[in-house]
Amino acid sequence: MSDIERLRHSTAHVLATAILKIWPEAQFAAGPPVDNGFYYDLDLPHRISPDDFEKIEAEMKNEIKANHPFERMEVSRNEALELGKKGRLAALSDRKEPSKFKIDIIENIPPGETISLYRNGDFIDLCAGPHVMRTGNIGAFKLTSLASAYYKGDEKNPQLQRVYGTAFKTKKELDDYFAMLEEAKKRDHRKLGRELEIFIIDDDVGPGLPLWLPRGAAIIEELEKLAKEAEFAAGYQRVRTVNIARESLYRKSGHIPYYVESIFPPMSVDEFKEERDELRTELIRVALLITDELKKTEVKTPPEMHLNPSPKGDLERAVSIAQQLVEKDSSLESLRSLLWSYETAREKLDNLPIDNYYLKAMNCPHHHKLFAAVPRSYRDLPLRLAEYGFCHRYEQSGELFGLMRVRSMQMNDAHLYMTPEQFEAEFNAVNEMYLNYFKLFGLEKYLMRFSTHDPAKLGQKFVDEPELWKKTEDMTRNVLKSSGINYVEVPNEAAFYGPKIDVQVWSVIGREFSIATNQVDFAQPRRFNLVYKDRDNTEKTPICIHRAPLGTHERFIGFLIEHYAGNFPLWLSPEQVRILTVGDDPQLLDYSRAIFNELRAHQVRAEIDTSTDKINGKIQRAEQMKVHTMFVIGKRDMEAKAISVRVHGKGNLGARPRDEVISTLLEQIKTRAA
Repeated sequence: MSDIERLRHSTAHVLATAILKIWPEAQFAAGPPVDNGFYYDLDLPHRISPDDFEKIEAEMKNEIKANHPFERMEVSRNEALELGKKGRLAALSDRKEPSKFKIDIIENIPPGETISLYRNGDFIDLCAGPHVMRTGNIGAFKLTSLASAYYKGDEKNPQLQRVYGTAFKTKKELDDYFAMLEEAKKRDHRKLGRELEIFIIDDDVGPGLPLWLPRGAAIIEELEKLAKEAEFAAGYQRVRTVNIARESLYRKSGHIPYYVESIFPPMSVDEFKEERDELRTELIRVALLITDELKKTEVKTPPEMHLNPSPKGDLERAVSIAQQLVEKDSSLESLRSLLWSYETAREKLDNLPIDNYYLKAMNCPHHHKLFAAVPRSYRDLPLRLAEYGFCHRYEQSGELFGLMRVRSMQMNDAHLYMTPEQFEAEFNAVNEMYLNYFKLFGLEKYLMRFSTHDPAKLGQKFVDEPELWKKTEDMTRNVLKSSGINYVEVPNEAAFYGPKIDVQVWSVIGREFSIATNQVDFAQPRRFNLVYKDRDNTEKTPICIHRAPLGTHERFIGFLIEHYAGNFPLWLSPEQVRILTVGDDPQLLDYSRAIFNELRAHQVRAEIDTSTDKINGKIQRAEQMKVHTMFVIGKRDMEAKAISVRVHGKGNLGARPRDEVISTLLEQIKTRAA
């Protein structure tokens, strides 16, 4: 537990102490630190509201001022249960009601595990710790929000009240945090996405399925252009694959069953429908003949087997009766022959396959097929196949969030196939590509999360290849260490087929995002029987790296909207230039249109506002849409063959010669200047 987590966990105990002083009957469940704060779950007849925060915070300040030590006490299971029965756990004193949630927690602690309590003042709670030394060590705090939560996250359990708060070492850090939250609201990509006409999510299309307006599509095209240039320079080859495939492909890759919960349900395709219909008709025809034949033999048929006199009768029952009769009487040759015809047709029908097709949730199986399509030699490696492929994943509706968590995504994907000797150089090259992108987008703070497997979950969550897990994790760890890249190791979060790197970045206001991934795969190349001929003419299996430095368009653009607050750099701006005319003189309009046509000829995303509005109104509209550069053109500019330049966020930069302004603009776009 980090120092800030320890501080916040301690503040949660102070929160519980304060609530008990106001409502002594409160029953507490869990109170852990979480990202950016802490919470405590409780059962209380009184419904806590934000109006109660002030008096709760006042009691918390009293507890902090009292400067009580946090004292750790280790007890036996029986002692802990006895305290729980007295209502003494998560309480200020013994109570009539037992500490029901704490008793349940104790009963689920594994045998032999140490049970500890913590005391601050009169408050005693079941807790593993750790805590700060004293309540007085808690700095600045604030209660933030309320929610409801089922005990242990199970809807069959009681619904509890959850009180959220946050804490920092100093008042300044607390103030900075809330200032960041306010700024984050202004930068919310969902809000700016609507206002700047970048994307929409429409109910008729479906949740998590964003549609890109022209301004959003322009950003996508610029990002694709950037990736294609960077990947071409790095020796990547571009491929294209389809958005749907048979179930057999994803069974071979292992995504079914390991990843099936994140894949959209299958579409069943009956490619033998005509044959199937013919066989069903044949079964009915033969069953009717069997029925007719049975009527001829009713003298020999026991009464309980007599058929309904209906013309069709019960066909399945007729077949069943016929089967029983021929077993008893070998002389019923006609019936036996009809049964053989029936069973032959039934067998053919049962053996006709129905294909399941799945929407593509990942590109890798398709790329593996492309690797396997051509004989490969060690001389062909490393082979780098890249694609901005469309993928669809069935994210739970409660997890969908703007562009950050969607069901349809365009992924900056590539798969690199290499020999073991090439692994370090390829892995480092991918990381260098990340770093170059970070520099371009002004991302100064980042962290790589190295996710490994859990040996206890081999064959369940992870492919059951213990030796290959160790080998590839050691290889990845060694490369990270030797390259000096800032990383942390996280257990039990690897991909099912190998260790991975998740890239965490922080926006300019300090918000954390997970935007990219770099995964090592030792399993799928073997599953697809991918091989290359080595120097000794033997077949070897390549190592594969899955990488997506720009992640998906959806998440990365959502991040960039918030990072830039919609004020994109010129090269990435949806509308790079808007020409604003001062007046509607025909010659002035001709001059402005000539500039417009020149910009468009150079692929500049330019628009022209020739409305009769006053120039201040035109400027205001352009500023609201965060147009990067405005060319304000009046008669004086036209006569001087000049352009007055205004840049969003910087204001009026003055008039300069037309050719100079345009050449400078084109150079800034070409070099992707910040």
